[in-house]
Amino acid sequence: MSTESATATATFTTLTTPAGPFTAIVDADNAVLASGWTADPEDLRGVIHSTLRPTTLQWRDSLGPVSEAIEAYHEGDLTVIDAITVRQVSGPFLMHAWETLRKVPAGEPITYTDYAGLSGRPAATRAAANACARNAAALFVPCHRVFRTDGTLGGFRWGLPIKRWLLDHEANQPS
Repeated sequence: MSTESATATATFTTLTTPAGPFTAIVDADNAVLASGWTADPEDLRGVIHSTLRPTTLQWRDSLGPVSEAIEAYHEGDLTVIDAITVRQVSGPFLMHAWETLRKVPAGEPITYTDYAGLSGRPAATRAAANACARNAAALFVPCHRVFRTDGTLGGFRWGLPIKRWLLDHEANQPS
């Protein structure tokens, strides 16, 4: 993940997926600023860090490699999202935690406790959960791959039915 300053205009698209409408907002370099299962890009603009938040959103029918990755992921290519650049900003722990999330393999979900340990702060389970909650780039930073120690799903900005769909989708792909 890299950091830059805000641009006046960012582009977005909304694609139909088996889990519901999926919108992605990208900057001029085609780095994902925010994404999630919504048809309304304004649902996403507010979760973009203020230093990156665009003042204007412009629709495009395709975001090129980003759109292709969204479609390919939902069709079963679970690793295609790994190559997409994501741009988020926060403090050092959250930045590191988001990078760590990108390394959690599809089909191998982990607990918040495991995630805290992988992020370098094994006692910071709440901080790990906060990193998931503050992640603006759902799917590309796969916070859906983290669940509670008791095996329950925990929270997910886009709803537990979508989190369950994603986990089942990843578990049911051939390896």
